[in-house]
Amino acid sequence: MKAYERFVKYAAVHTTSDEDSTTSPSTMRQFDLANMLVDELKSLGINDAYVDEYCYVYAHIPAAKGYEKAKRIGFIAHMDTAPDFCGENVKPQIIENYDGGDVVLGISGRTLKVSDFPHLPSLKGRTLITTDGNTLLGADDKAGVAEIMTMAEKLMSENIPHGPVCICFTPDEEIGRGTEHFDLDAFAADFAYTLDGGEAGEIVYENFNAGAADFEINGFNIHPGEAKNTMINALLVATEINSMLPNGETPRDTERYEGFYHLVRIGGTVEKAYVSYIIRDHSAEIFKARKNTMQHIEKLLNEKYGEGTVKLTLSDQYRNMEEMVRPHMHLIDNAKAAMTELGIEPFTEPIRGGTDGATLSYMGLPCPNLGTGGYAFHGPFEHITAEGMDNALAIVLEIIKKYAE
Repeated sequence: MKAYERFVKYAAVHTTSDEDSTTSPSTMRQFDLANMLVDELKSLGINDAYVDEYCYVYAHIPAAKGYEKAKRIGFIAHMDTAPDFCGENVKPQIIENYDGGDVVLGISGRTLKVSDFPHLPSLKGRTLITTDGNTLLGADDKAGVAEIMTMAEKLMSENIPHGPVCICFTPDEEIGRGTEHFDLDAFAADFAYTLDGGEAGEIVYENFNAGAADFEINGFNIHPGEAKNTMINALLVATEINSMLPNGETPRDTERYEGFYHLVRIGGTVEKAYVSYIIRDHSAEIFKARKNTMQHIEKLLNEKYGEGTVKLTLSDQYRNMEEMVRPHMHLIDNAKAAMTELGIEPFTEPIRGGTDGATLSYMGLPCPNLGTGGYAFHGPFEHITAEGMDNALAIVLEIIKKYAE
């Protein structure tokens, strides 16, 4: 089966995760796809495939004869889709021999436009897969799941030299909990790649250091006619916090290695208010300085309005994987060599976000990220091509061959 055919089948399964849930996985519907994948792996002859209580699918492909001593290479993709947009009743449009122009997305009133996505003409002649405009597509990351599954099928049925190969499909990546119950011993890989990126040929081993800053503000409410030098309006303090942050350091104003403060939530009353940010930076030193800025704001406002007016909670989310991948640059070198031999131009990008691989790298499993062939994730304009998926699959197989050598 072609990778894109598998992807279309998986896309129909509703697997959206839920950031407000306290369970693991966050939604039980993710088991629907997990169980389907286990059955498919077993049908390919991978008899140790199973899904655990937390909805992680594990499977292992033994080495081909003569390659038993090769390093154990793992491949990881996530099953959930983002809660940013509807992930239910996904109905992909398949457009063969795409003409490179605008695409009407069903009867949704939305159009995938070249003016918004200038790369579209470069996909001319390919089989383009889009949404019908009412849902996201789920290529993030069911494309990665489909490519790994197709890789498994080829290793099991074709005479391809390979060492031991480890597979894991994870839940809840989209809500930052994809590694919460990841079992490194069950996975049993020496090194791994996540297949959770964009264009085929992309290699990511630099990502943001990430944290959250949550301010709770306690105001003092009194009749506004008697408020002189007495009232503390918690909502105004919230806006004051935002005004104390540097101008031009928001997601809209930054690119590549430039970090930011991102206001994600603000609200409340005169009595009580809240304001929340995510903080990002590739540099660990600047990331620390950004957190220090938040602490300084808390200190200044408590000095101004009284101790206890502002309470800051800082939390780290993930770290830049570069530090952990640098000692194992063979992962990057082999990926680049594989792409070059296939005639695919490799490119490395500092991702302005994070991957499960970042956390796994700090857990002791160096794990850069590879592109899957998809574009415009998390919304109704998401799209991918069958040929892009084939390229991503070919890259994975070539990497496996290199580690067999």
